Amino acid sequence: MAVATKTQYWNSRMNGTDPTSLSGSFNDDWSGSGGSASGDYWLATSSTTYSITPAADDNDLTLVAAFSFSNTSDIPAAGTVLMALDNGTKRVEVRSKGNGDKLDLVGASTVTTRDLDITKQEDEPIDLILRLTLDSSGNGKLYTREMIYDDDANTMFYSVTGSSSSSATVSWGNTDGTVKWASVYYSKFGAFTPEELMTSDFAQDTLSRMGIAIVNQLKNSKRMYLKTQVDTDSIVYGYDLSMNRLTKMMPPVIHVVIEGIDSPSFDTLGGTKVRQEYDVRVMVTTRGTNYEDAYREGLNIIGEVFDEIYTNTGVLATTDSIISYNAELDVKIDDDDTVCTHQMVFTYQRLIDMRHR
Repeated sequence: MAVATKTQYWNSRMNGTDPTSLSGSFNDDWSGSGGSASGDYWLATSSTTYSITPAADDNDLTLVAAFSFSNTSDIPAAGTVLMALDNGTKRVEVRSKGNGDKLDLVGASTVTTRDLDITKQEDEPIDLILRLTLDSSGNGKLYTREMIYDDDANTMFYSVTGSSSSSATVSWGNTDGTVKWASVYYSKFGAFTPEELMTSDFAQDTLSRMGIAIVNQLKNSKRMYLKTQVDTDSIVYGYDLSMNRLTKMMPPVIHVVIEGIDSPSFDTLGGTKVRQEYDVRVMVTTRGTNYEDAYREGLNIIGEVFDEIYTNTGVLATTDSIISYNAELDVKIDDDDTVCTHQMVFTYQRLIDMRHR
């Protein structure tokens, strides 16, 4: 998939209340019964399941849930289905293993997770967050605690091919044991990674739709330098700009960073539409034995960055526009300096719909 657009969102958001009667705009209710409120959680004992039937053309699905096995004496039995996605062709499920440590991702084959502390026995425990996705090709993925990669860039999610099916449904709950469900979010608009559709709309509008979207735009560029001289793995969001990280990357490198957000006005009295401004900094780092060569290469790259961003993003006059930019061109000051970093800051103004929260 790609980063979720502003018309792709969590169409159902349950935060510990009755799943069959959810509040808020654009928030689909679940069908089912069997649970009850317990503080800020929805407590589900045996024979508690909830479901939504996706439309025939909703073939890419995402389900995120935060929960815990709150009663160590009543853990769901092995094989109990906790989460399921079925697009009418393929089906994937998350099942209990009958213990408080691991779960199974089940499709045409079965993959067992690492230890997850579902019963919250560790020091300062927190609820487990799982993200289950299923795409139209039948590929299922399970993300734990919204992690994609570890510190060594190894993938942290589990994958299976879905089992054959002919009855579309999205469901969660437990027909055995006791589970405290803190939140359940569902999107019928795609099979999204934690980076493509975040659970917070503010985070989604900021990091995903602004920062990551620009990274992806530059990675997919057909322009000469961006396509041939900069490796796609060297175009990244600047989560880590420490010297230790930067020395591990071979120039040319492009970093995208969101520096600030401002909301100059609310465009409706009820606050349903908010005008926001984003400052996005793009840094292009090059290196050469001759600083002049590094300077010119960097200028060619950042020039293509400008052309790519200016012509393909912020072009919707009333809802999404680039309103200004500023370029900072590096010069050599130290005799031993061989690294050149040109920078550009773009200011976007966007009209944000606040009703999906």
